Amino acid sequence: MRLAAIDIGTNASRLLISEVLPSISGKPAFNKLNLIRVPLRLGFDVFETGEISKEKKQMVLQTMKAYAHLMSAYGVEKSIAVATSAMRDARNSSEVVRKIYLETGINIKVITGDFEAALIYESHVAENLNVNSNYLYVDVGGGSTELTLFSNNTLMYKRSFNIGTIRLLKNMVSDEDWAEMKEALREHLRGLKNTIAIGTGGNINKVFSLSKKKDGKPLHIDVLKDYHKEFSSCSVQDRIRLYNLREDRADVIVPALMIYTQVMKWGNMEEMLVPKIGLADGLIQHLYAISGS
Repeated sequence: MRLAAIDIGTNASRLLISEVLPSISGKPAFNKLNLIRVPLRLGFDVFETGEISKEKKQMVLQTMKAYAHLMSAYGVEKSIAVATSAMRDARNSSEVVRKIYLETGINIKVITGDFEAALIYESHVAENLNVNSNYLYVDVGGGSTELTLFSNNTLMYKRSFNIGTIRLLKNMVSDEDWAEMKEALREHLRGLKNTIAIGTGGNINKVFSLSKKKDGKPLHIDVLKDYHKEFSSCSVQDRIRLYNLREDRADVIVPALMIYTQVMKWGNMEEMLVPKIGLADGLIQHLYAISGS
């Protein structure tokens, strides 16, 4: 069975096409066939004007048309499409969603932050790790950060905060926003020992690649702090040139590292695992689960 997930984020949209195969263990194996990313950058419109501009609407529409053709070419049997923080905040999101549905047949659901946090957990990465440890998923996006606490094979807490990379670049995150996240972390992690962070999102994936760490090895908080200091000391153009970053990654990677390190500091976590998963992976798992297969 071939499944597809579309994630329309604040900084970029992604199409993940996967094939679900039976395995010896009885659990299905999810084989990624293709992952396409388009830097739509909707947040720069929405967080400035409150809506998606005419130009961005056209970009989204053309991207969804391309995704529809790709899904058809791959023989995708079932698909799911969601939009997150920027579309949640845009006052004309329903208009954009309707136009895309009429012209492509793709039905986009604008999901809540809490549901977004739950979808990250759907990847079930923590279930394959040490059951004696606690794990906090930290998913940093352009418009929001989702925290999901997993302990004893049980989902303990999930919440979305309006603290994201593009919001930070636009100076739209207040001291109160930071304080709220800090208090939530301290409240829900109080008394828990051996808590390990699980970092998801394009920015932490890039940092992990730059670190040359082997898959499965954690990043120490000091490594993240060093990269934050290093990137902060040079311009966006220098980050592109020196670290081979795309322009739409080079500007948001600094605020992303700020969020990851603050969460780890407030949660007394020294290490972060980076399984290189994202919302689209959780969506594929969710789609498979609700398909009754």
